[in-house]
Parts: sequence; C-alpha cells; structure tokens
Amino acid sequence: MAAPEPDPRPAPGTSPGPAPGAGTTPGPAPDSSSDPAPGPEPLTVPSMSAGPDFVLRPWEMSDLTLVREASLDPYIPLITTVPAPYSEAAAEAFVRGQWERAATGAGYPFAIVRSRDRRPVGAIGLWLRELPEGRASLGYWLTDTARGQGVARAALRTVTGWALRDLGVPRLQLYIEPWNTASARIAEDIGFRREGLLRGWQQVGDERRDMAVYALLNSDGPVDGRAVTAH
Repeated sequence: MAAPEPDPRPAPGTSPGPAPGAGTTPGPAPDSSSDPAPGPEPLTVPSMSAGPDFVLRPWEMSDLTLVREASLDPYIPLITTVPAPYSEAAAEAFVRGQWERAATGAGYPFAIVRSRDRRPVGAIGLWLRELPEGRASLGYWLTDTARGQGVARAALRTVTGWALRDLGVPRLQLYIEPWNTASARIAEDIGFRREGLLRGWQQVGDERRDMAVYALLNSDGPVDGRAVTAH
C-alpha cells in the first residue's frame, strides 16, 4: 500500500495550528468591497476500466461493506481516515468525506471494484494539493482478500496514465514505507523511480515513520505502452 495524502482536516477534539504567517505584522487590510478570491473548482470523479478485471469509480454509500472490512485491517486505519472501530455512522461520514474531497478540488478519490461481481476491494486517490507547484500524489489501499491478485498494479497503472496523459500532471509522487517491498516493486514496474528516504515523514499510528519517495515525470516516457505528453 502507498500512503495516501494526509487528511488536511484537524483531528476531532483538536484545534488547527496557526495560520501561515501568524505572529508577523499583517499588511494593509484588503478592500472589503472586493469580491473574495474564487476557490478550487469542484471535480467530477470519472469511472474508468482498470483492465479486464477491475473498475475505478466514485465512492457510493453502498461501499460501507468495504469501509467495514478496511476498518478491521491492522494497518489501513493507521494511514488513512478509515474509522476504527467501525460504526455505520462513522463509515457514512468517511464516504461523505470522499465526496467532499472531490467537491472541494482536493483530488480524485476512487473505489476499486471487481468487475465480475461488482464487489469493492480497495481505494486509490490522486491528490492535487500541490498541483500549483506542478506535482500531485497518489495513495492506495486494498483489503486483505484482494491482495496478491494484481489489483494494485492495475489501479495504479490506470490512474497514473490518466493523470499524465489526460490531466497533464507534470510530476506524480508516491510515499511508501521502506519495509513495503511489494508496493515498491509495483511502483517501479509502472515506471516510478525511488528518489530518496524522507526521515520521520508521516505519522503512522503513535509514531513518526520514514517514507521512501517515488516519482514519475510526464517526460519520463511511456506508461502502459503508450507515450505520455504534457498538455
């Protein structure tokens, strides 16, 4: 599993940190008569085929069974906002949170669904928080019963190719814990290159963990046998 984009919302019961620039002398007050700057555009999450066996689609409230299964995993709730312990109310809030990410322009959250029986087996997201700087990040997770079947490779290849070709993202990034050799191998097979180790990069459970950073540039060459060209 590749670590998803951290949720920018503060944890329940905590207060957000100071705003950027707090403690500095503010500049002139803005003209109160001016219109506020427009916010990010809402995003429409598409449905896409990820090979013959899997489909990527927007989250649905019918995916609560997937949230329940993920909540029982010892690792997924540590690196995502999947609720643990599970409750139906918390799971519904989680699904609404995925809709909110698209509505606020934060990124594209997909459920990964098996084609033959339409069973959801995991999630993958393309997160755009750093897109103004020319980069975006990817994260994904799978339930235990879906691992070892090529699901992650199919989903990651599909979203990577779409982000580079159709969206024209200049740089994609993945963050993977050093012990997770399976995810590292999948990333490298698709074309991501390991660029270094970020020490204490992410909070995982009760501790800070190192993350290896992998990146793929739009100019690096073909993905899935097809050339990628920046728009």
